[in-house]
Amino acid sequence: MAAAAHDFDLASLRLSGGEGRRLELEVPIEALMLGSERYAAEPALLTAELTISRMAAGGYALRMSFAAALSGPCMRCLKPAAPLLEIDAREVDVPGGGDELESPYVHEEVLDVAAWARDAFALAMPAKILCREDCPGLCPICAVDLAEAGPEHRHDAAPDPRWAKLRELKLE
Repeated sequence: MAAAAHDFDLASLRLSGGEGRRLELEVPIEALMLGSERYAAEPALLTAELTISRMAAGGYALRMSFAAALSGPCMRCLKPAAPLLEIDAREVDVPGGGDELESPYVHEEVLDVAAWARDAFALAMPAKILCREDCPGLCPICAVDLAEAGPEHRHDAAPDPRWAKLRELKLE
């Protein structure tokens, strides 16, 4: 059974330079709001594999991987969608190494696992969350689900308003 974690004390591992450990942690992921819709990771408390390596010059090389379904409404038809996301995130933390080498998730050798997992999950989200790849969405005129209506669903084109005055003309 994996231990639940929001924060993880890296110093407690007592790693020397070049040494590493692989752990399994249960990590909570908060729901995300996107375009006033709520998207959540399923399960909300997931098991993540965390690999921690102590670098010879000091600092840590970190890797976290997990899989979770993204649960929320389809962006085309509003039906439930749950695409599976595979997350493989990496961080490096070398204190005093500059912005590129300091992780925002590590403070005084304490890793904020929950924040890192949530950010990695958010970055892995697809640009369009769909119930299926070929979701046709809703009809822009009558809002019927085009997957259920089928290819025969059509609307007559509205007449061009620029010709409205000519339609009022009475010819005998």
